[in-house]
Amino acid sequence: MTEKTFTITSEAGIHARPATALVQTATKFTSDIKLEYKNKSINLKSIMAVMSLGVQQGGEVKISAEGVDAEEALAALTETIKNEALGE
Repeated sequence: MTEKTFTITSEAGIHARPATALVQTATKFTSDIKLEYKNKSINLKSIMAVMSLGVQQGGEVKISAEGVDAEEALAALTETIKNEALGE
C-alpha cells in the first residue's frame, strides 16, 4: 500500500469540479483507492462519497492506494490535485 497526505489550500475546498476530476482519475486504475478525512475513509471512485465528506480549506486528507498500479494511481492523483489547485 502507498499513501500520501495533502493539505487542501483551495478556498472552496473539494467542491464538485475538482471532486469530479479526482474521481475520474481514480477510476482509471484497478487499485483500491481511499480518501480519508476526519477519521472517515471513503472510496475515491465514488463522487457521492467524496462530496459527502465536505472537505474544506485547511483540511488534511490522506489518499491511499493498494493494488498492482497503486504507485501510478497515487502519482496521477497528486498531479490532479496540483492541476486543480486543490492543495499541496
